[in-house]
Amino acid sequence: MKPTLYFAPWCPDTEPFVSELKALGVIYEPVDMTAGGANLKAFLKLRDSHSAFVNTKQKGNIGIPALLLENGEVVLDKDKLKEIFA
Repeated sequence: MKPTLYFAPWCPDTEPFVSELKALGVIYEPVDMTAGGANLKAFLKLRDSHSAFVNTKQKGNIGIPALLLENGEVVLDKDKLKEIFA
């Protein structure tokens, strides 16, 4: 199973996050949360139930891009990708 990347094309953080994933050679399943109701519902279910989003929601942010790893961990910080995949 591949990691799942929840993103929105209009989000300014998406492009640098995706570029970092590509530079690290990470293969992932992209899920554009703006492409349909099912994608948005899947993201909201994750965001509303995972502790990784607590600080993000308190700041009033959406929480994308979000990379859901196979072990259930969620990565929201581009800089953390190097720690995990390098």
